[in-house]
Amino acid sequence: QVQLVESGGGLVQAGGSLRLSCAASTRTFSPYTMGWFRQAPGQEREFVAAVSASGNLKNYADSVKGRFTISRDNAKNTVYLQMNSLKPEDTAVYYCAAGRRGVFGYDYDYWGQGTQVTVSS
Repeated sequence: QVQLVESGGGLVQAGGSLRLSCAASTRTFSPYTMGWFRQAPGQEREFVAAVSASGNLKNYADSVKGRFTISRDNAKNTVYLQMNSLKPEDTAVYYCAAGRRGVFGYDYDYWGQGTQVTVSS
């Protein structure tokens, strides 16, 4: 069982930055692919970014490429999402997820509770 806890959300103006963190309570963090998803009000949850177990392979949604960066620290059991040049359309609840299907698989086994990101115009 993997428990995931996100933090770092908040209110930011358009053009600003936020860094989300996701801490995993497991001794076996390193084998998992880690992903970030988001869900805006009235919309389905969508993929944002993923990083492989080693950290060497990453995948991004087209909407965030060049603005968001995913990274992980296996020694700290933590995955990060650095979000720059934020836009109002980035407003959503952001979820961290852990799985074993690689960065191009979107079916994850464990999910966090989410953290709210609000970007004002």
